[in-house]
Amino acid sequence: MTPFTNFLRSLLLTVIFSFLAPLLLVGGFLILASVVGHVPGLQDVTEAIAARIMHFLATFGSGTPLRGILVICLTCSFVGALFDIYAYYRCQILRIDS
Repeated sequence: MTPFTNFLRSLLLTVIFSFLAPLLLVGGFLILASVVGHVPGLQDVTEAIAARIMHFLATFGSGTPLRGILVICLTCSFVGALFDIYAYYRCQILRIDS
């Protein structure tokens, strides 16, 4: 495999995992709040937590929580791609200097 193919594969995997990480994290919090909401006496607390998470997402999504999570995921994906490009560049520079 050529170095460029390795770079593209690494970049693609980084973008995918950087996109999925905040999606799974926020989704996990919402699912956990839903499951804990079935415990008697904790319904009000979990509803308040879920409402605050949805409000937080709506802030980034111009009023829509779905857009908010997509904006956060795309931003994390972009930052992950930039970090991967920087790490590849540093690896190439250190390899040339050695």
